[in-house]
Amino acid sequence: VQLQASGGGLVQPGDSLRLSCAASGRTFNTNLMAWFRQAPGKEREFVAGIRWSGGSTYYADSVKGRFTISRDNAKNTMYLQMNSLKPEDTAVYYCAARMGSAVVIFTTLAHYAYWGQGTQVTVSS
Repeated sequence: VQLQASGGGLVQPGDSLRLSCAASGRTFNTNLMAWFRQAPGKEREFVAGIRWSGGSTYYADSVKGRFTISRDNAKNTMYLQMNSLKPEDTAVYYCAARMGSAVVIFTTLAHYAYWGQGTQVTVSS
């Protein structure tokens, strides 16, 4: 499975941005997909996750109410709509996928075997 993240950029506080993650290859067994982010000098952290079948979602508290994760099964693409962006949202955003079973939407890196290359989001005035 290959993941290609895109959509990052430089925006001002309060602006919106939509990230995309296109999956290709053997995607038929995808169970979970998620967005993580890594700010300079910090560890990579969970942002939001979604079940590929059913579409249930889970968010980190820091983005709840501002970010929306979604997917288009026909296009094998996941999205992250980010509204009311803050300077602390500045990070490289990575998409990740899990093929195995999942009773919950995992928030730890170790549960995701496939990763995209990352896309930079910078929020600054």
